[in-house]
Amino acid sequence: MVPGENSNRGTEILLTALREPARMKTFSLDEWDLLLRIARQTRLLGRLAVIMDEAGETGRLPARVQEHFTAARVFVNHYQRTARWEINRILAALEGADVPLVLLKGSAYILAGLPPSRGRLLSDVDLLVPRELLDSFEQTLLAHGWEAVKLEEYDQRYYRTWMHELPPLRNPERMIEVDIHHTISPLTSRLRPDPERLLADSIPLADSRLRILQPVDMVLHSAVHLFHDGELSNGLRDLVDQADLFQHFGKQAGFWEELVGRARLQGLLRPLFYSLRYTHRLLATELPDSAMRAAADGAPPGPVLHLMDYLIEAVMIPDHPDFPRRRHAVAQWLLYVRSHWLRMPPGMLLQHLARKQIMRWKHRKATAGTLVQGNR
Repeated sequence: MVPGENSNRGTEILLTALREPARMKTFSLDEWDLLLRIARQTRLLGRLAVIMDEAGETGRLPARVQEHFTAARVFVNHYQRTARWEINRILAALEGADVPLVLLKGSAYILAGLPPSRGRLLSDVDLLVPRELLDSFEQTLLAHGWEAVKLEEYDQRYYRTWMHELPPLRNPERMIEVDIHHTISPLTSRLRPDPERLLADSIPLADSRLRILQPVDMVLHSAVHLFHDGELSNGLRDLVDQADLFQHFGKQAGFWEELVGRARLQGLLRPLFYSLRYTHRLLATELPDSAMRAAADGAPPGPVLHLMDYLIEAVMIPDHPDFPRRRHAVAQWLLYVRSHWLRMPPGMLLQHLARKQIMRWKHRKATAGTLVQGNR
């Protein structure tokens, strides 16, 4: 095969496994080798292991594939157990304090037992708390052993002044980050969802000290995180999350009408449009035509949508690991610039990007100087 054909094969293999899991039984060893590598790269290997377990087909797979799946399950279980313990320690630190604690993203899926938790890796615990309680909450965790992740003074100010979350915290005994949010979109962003409404409409878990966003808000937060914030390093995994949420909550009466209505109310119709569009295009998720038509009110102009189709597919769909295509890196950079354009006014954006570039130059210079001294 020529490199382009190999790259296309890398594109097809994982999407086939996610769309039609039963076809994995027919894969050759070469196809399995490619699939395992790409699934690990996209943090979806544990997901595939769970899919085959649920279908009762794991025992029919090649022995070496079963070994990889066993390792993936162990890895996922470790990270999910670590996240559960981190949440337990946070609750212990907050004993006696009246702080509404809303779990977000991966930790919410896991503690609520929702479908996206199946085989899902996570590297941090995301929480939403009222903005007026941020300082006291942060000080409580610091007093109980958590430490601020070391950042430049500029980055600290960037988080605290303009972002929707505090700089991350980490307990050195456990080394999992805790991200404390006070809303779901940066304060300087063009999107301005109402955090008080998100908190007020959140729903309690079995442990009433913990809450999660109501279903429509959970979907919208995932869409904002992926299609507005530019967090595309795990983009395909997050899109799989959204497909799971659509299929799970979509069975509830009135869900789709409420979802579109909530998106309109919170000004989040465009992220929802992208979420519906790409879960359908890339993962073949079945969605109601009525919801697709209603969300289309949030679609961008035709040329912008055409460009987004190209960029999203270039970034989210994995290439063959041995034959990466330049378009992936270019598309990733363009989406990175887009995310900053959406979250900052032009003047602030230019200052921010210039500052970050200067910091990169200084870091490279310092690193080069260290290497020179080390070689003397």
